[in-house]
Amino acid sequence: MVLALPPTRLPESAESLRAEVRQFLTEQDFVPGVDTWLSSFDPEFSRRLGERGWLGMTWPKRYGGHERSALERFVVIEELLAAGAPVAAHWVADRQSAPSLLRFGTEGQRQKLVPAIARGECYFAIGMSEPDSGSDLASVRTKATRDGDGWRLDGTKVWTSGAHHCHYMIALCRTGPDRHGGLTQFVVDLAAPGVQIRPIELLTGEHHFNEVVLDNVYVPGDQLLGTEGDGWKQVTSELANERSGPERILSTAQLLIELARYAETARDTRTLATLGGLFAQMWSIRQLSLRVAGALDRGASVEVEAALVKDLGTRFEQEVVDAVRVVLAGNVDPDGRAAALLTHAVLHSPGFTLRGGTTEILGVIVARGLGL
Repeated sequence: MVLALPPTRLPESAESLRAEVRQFLTEQDFVPGVDTWLSSFDPEFSRRLGERGWLGMTWPKRYGGHERSALERFVVIEELLAAGAPVAAHWVADRQSAPSLLRFGTEGQRQKLVPAIARGECYFAIGMSEPDSGSDLASVRTKATRDGDGWRLDGTKVWTSGAHHCHYMIALCRTGPDRHGGLTQFVVDLAAPGVQIRPIELLTGEHHFNEVVLDNVYVPGDQLLGTEGDGWKQVTSELANERSGPERILSTAQLLIELARYAETARDTRTLATLGGLFAQMWSIRQLSLRVAGALDRGASVEVEAALVKDLGTRFEQEVVDAVRVVLAGNVDPDGRAAALLTHAVLHSPGFTLRGGTTEILGVIVARGLGL
């Protein structure tokens, strides 16, 4: 069974692309899962996507991109996530690191890094959160101190998904005392001396998150991203890309498919009603996510709308987990697939509210944006 998403007003090119992606996925050998944009790291799969032109889709061709629309990219992402494909290797680099490099980086940074990301060969981690900062990014204490033409970095970043596999991390550091104006971003080589990557294991025992310790790490001056002191402005624009995509509603898509499969065979009215409610929620959030994608394509500022997508999406995905748990209780699961997916989802679900900002912080952002 495939996840048949309701039609929307997408360009004809996007819908023909959807069929192409679905055909590609039938030819790939992977085990569909939940939360695969975090947990399923497969460099070879990412390289195959790069060869098809499905990474860096909206970027300029001179940097290895393909100059396609944000809505076409949305369709590709949607199909990959709905299929539970292993997309974690390139995810952060394609979603937000390369767009930040294209917007704020130097020509040298763009030429060196962005084409490799588009090929599916260069991976990035996010260096925002810290042990004592949580979602209050303005309180970060990782310090960057000038050293000749470069900088010395000291501090700790946490929840750095996939850092143990990645080549680089964009780190938000304090370069001055001002709460917002004293922040700067750096592109940190994760193989540099002084970088220590320590695992933070999930309840499953899996290793996706990390603590990255920066101990007197030298960063050349040409690896400063953007302008010194503009880190806050840069990172908030980056968060719009992180919070608004279809991954906020499709991490648990394979569970939703299992619920639909059960409802189709059991003809249980209560389950059908639950399924209908979940699809209605998914459709509504998807429409908002699509609108944000279009706005980002036009260069609009959508930090509040992106925060709303992330907040609603987190709640929705947790409702999917809870609904499948209730339906499975006392019912037969012939091949055990639904139970295996549910176990994985339950153990991953505490992280849903951490990545991209906690529910409480997102609520404050939305409330302020609405003038409440």
